[in-house]
Amino acid sequence: MTRILPLMVVTFVIALMGATRARSLDAIRSYGEIGLCAHPNSLPFASKTGDPPGFQVELGRALAHELGVSLRLDWIITQYQMRSAGCDIVLDVIADREAQGETNLRISKPYYRTGVALAVPTDSKLTSFKSLDAHTKVGVQVGSVAAMVISQRHVPTSTFGFEVDSLDALANHEIDAAAVTPTMASYYNLTHPDKALRILDRDESVADLNWNVAVGMVRPDDSLRDAINQALERLQADGTIERIYRRYGVVLQSPR
Repeated sequence: MTRILPLMVVTFVIALMGATRARSLDAIRSYGEIGLCAHPNSLPFASKTGDPPGFQVELGRALAHELGVSLRLDWIITQYQMRSAGCDIVLDVIADREAQGETNLRISKPYYRTGVALAVPTDSKLTSFKSLDAHTKVGVQVGSVAAMVISQRHVPTSTFGFEVDSLDALANHEIDAAAVTPTMASYYNLTHPDKALRILDRDESVADLNWNVAVGMVRPDDSLRDAINQALERLQADGTIERIYRRYGVVLQSPR
């Protein structure tokens, strides 16, 4: 029996070893770069065209600078591509271990709070989720928690593939409200000043519609996790994180 493993088997074993071994802070500094996984076409989060680059790219560069390395961008479409892409961090992830059960990401300290809010026309009489009724149609993202919560309240919904699609429908008076993240609604207002919408306060009484946001680390050692946390603290203290998000129309709220 030959002692030479087929190339496919060798490749698989190497890939498996890389997927399970922790990526150390020393290794990242030795390579001189840290990899960020991001979607190539998802402004305001990230954009491969780079104009604007998106707040994830800008924050990634700031974090890399704090670590004394450069930023490498690894473009992915789904979270399942993170391991094969070989990146080290993902930004704007839900800071909850249960929510990250499938990704196995390690979570940094949270750096802002968000969730699902209602966007409504400026002249709308709606004031909160509680004011929705059988006569108000709400745009929701297909398969989202918001879609489930609102449907349970017997409120009519209209499903959309992307948040921006529901915001367009709202601006065109096709629906009465859109259940979206304040991040996306704020960016929509920035880029559509002629169609500006009112963003209602999030309803903190519905736990599933509110969450803290953190840096997700793919396979860090303790030193890398600590360095990321310390970098976030410095970037928060000097206002860098707030300034980055404000460039995209987003006003951050402190985590809880």
